Amino acid sequence: MTESEFLALAESTLNEIEHAFDRLFEQDVVDVECKRSGNVLEIEFVDNGSKIIVNSQAPLQEMWIAARAGGFHYKRVGDEWRNTRNDTEFFTSLSDFATEQGGAPVKLR
Repeated sequence: MTESEFLALAESTLNEIEHAFDRLFEQDVVDVECKRSGNVLEIEFVDNGSKIIVNSQAPLQEMWIAARAGGFHYKRVGDEWRNTRNDTEFFTSLSDFATEQGGAPVKLR
């Protein structure tokens, strides 16, 4: 994948995450506030102040998640972002982390 292809895919992924959390907020599933600065998306759970940070790492062509559960790196495999250590899928993992930190079942996709 070229750098420009990665950057476009990373941007699309961050936009999808932000829109999904906005939708869940509007549906009163979870009380979150998303803040975006370049390639960094901060998801704050208003009730408890915990955060999940999602960002892209262009030099490594990875997406990273920092959550209470730890830090996780995801590489593109086919049409999915897969964890570089245990092969879990990015959106499934992010949903699980958000459920854990937000206190309500979150399904991003």
